[in-house]
Amino acid sequence: MRHRLTARALSALPEPESWLDVGTGYGHFPEAAKRFFPYTSFDGVDPTGRVEHALARGRVEEAYRGHLADVAPRLRARYDVVSVFGPPADPAELHCALTVLRPGGHIVLGAGWTPADAEIPGCAVLSGLRRIPLLHDHRFVARKTA
Repeated sequence: MRHRLTARALSALPEPESWLDVGTGYGHFPEAAKRFFPYTSFDGVDPTGRVEHALARGRVEEAYRGHLADVAPRLRARYDVVSVFGPPADPAELHCALTVLRPGGHIVLGAGWTPADAEIPGCAVLSGLRRIPLLHDHRFVARKTA
């Protein structure tokens, strides 16, 4: 339900061509989001074998086992949207997300992240969609500016 509500709230954005879900696990968010973004290609990155399960179930089209920092160099400027719903394991994760985003792309940040975290060069928090209240979680959207 939480994933579906997030995807529906994000449907106010233009439909992206490609989306990377960081910490995708079994791919439950991409599965829910496909209902709202049927023409979007969803990929997932996760340090566990759950990402292969997501691939086998058709929840993601590309599966990357590892951390975002491990795959970011080869995915430079490939995605229109990157979602990072889990708490930040490393502050550098946001820089890696910017690396894989195309100019004008969006980052969706979840629990553990604050708008202040996204106030770095090359990133701007969107005021219209700044907070999406979901249960006890707060999510917000930032855009790659350069």
